[in-house]
Amino acid sequence: MKILVLNGSPKKESDTFRMTDAFLRGLNKDRSHEIRIVRVIEKDIAPCRGCFGCWARGDGRCVIDDDQNAILDFYRAANVVIWSFPLYCYGMPSHLKAVLDRTIPLIKMKMVRTSDGGVRHEPLVDFSRIHTLVICGAGFPDWEDNFAGLRKMCDICFAGPDKIFVPEAPLMNVPEAAAVVGPLLARFEKAGEEYARRLKLSPQTVKELETPMIPKDEYLRHVNGI
Repeated sequence: MKILVLNGSPKKESDTFRMTDAFLRGLNKDRSHEIRIVRVIEKDIAPCRGCFGCWARGDGRCVIDDDQNAILDFYRAANVVIWSFPLYCYGMPSHLKAVLDRTIPLIKMKMVRTSDGGVRHEPLVDFSRIHTLVICGAGFPDWEDNFAGLRKMCDICFAGPDKIFVPEAPLMNVPEAAAVVGPLLARFEKAGEEYARRLKLSPQTVKELETPMIPKDEYLRHVNGI
């Protein structure tokens, strides 16, 4: 398989990408897959202009001459696209959102009704063969509204992808938290193995990955230096 990983963290020592990296180790345990990791913060990607030049041309490419067209080429060729990023203001970091905004060359202006009564743009590429996974870490503890907005956006944008939303992600880079971080990373690696077999994660696996590493009150005391 061809796997495209869009690393949306602005940090080189990324909390979220440690989890994604463990997942990739499990996913590619037999070394049979081609994995391309794009560190988005290092790319030149302008905001979408809303010019609709891509729809006028209809060739699946953006009229802006920057790094986005290479990403679109990788996207079209991928069997799996993994969006990996930290939670910023309950959504994606802006540089990664620019990538998402500028995927509109992969759809057409024409709108069609969906089986559930909604309306979507007609695709220019076959999205049914592209499996999407979202891995997002947050600095908040386990709080029910933490990922609510992002969950809804991902379900609509990616038509129901697999999603892993992890609270307490900053513990990933706290040496004293190794006793709880290590087991979580091991679970991520096992999840990658499961995904390689099924191209799907079971609800139980997702629940295990999203379970907080330490109790909420303990985490808050650590963050607040109490």
